Amino acid sequence: MELNVFQELTDQIDLECFYMTPSQQEEKVIQVIDLHQFIESYHQSLTVIDYISHPINIIEENNVRKGILFYDFKYDLQLDLLTSVAFKAQNQLQELWFVFVEEDSITDFSRQLDFIKKNGIDLFYSKIFIFNFFQSTIHSLK
Repeated sequence: MELNVFQELTDQIDLECFYMTPSQQEEKVIQVIDLHQFIESYHQSLTVIDYISHPINIIEENNVRKGILFYDFKYDLQLDLLTSVAFKAQNQLQELWFVFVEEDSITDFSRQLDFIKKNGIDLFYSKIFIFNFFQSTIHSLK
């Protein structure tokens, strides 16, 4: 991501998320960076619709609205799958994608596969990916 794009996004977060604590704003900045790096790695024709109002980012691909939730084990995000389903309906999304964000290169996906099974992720999400942030590689698990 270019520095000027990053600056524009963080300025927008500062303006629109003034009600958030500094910690919440930092999480939002990480979410936006993950989203833009994922788009650059996955398919640059994805259009960002909304990333401010919810942890699930709304994107559009070929006139199809989709939601993307990024999950990083080091932040221990609480999952609420029913809220994800409600968000999908409220925002008229055709698909929900779940993306594990990894900083290190991994070849053993057992931790992710166990997490998917334990939490029923595959029942609620259309696609599941492992995204290596620094290598800009994406592995599809579903």
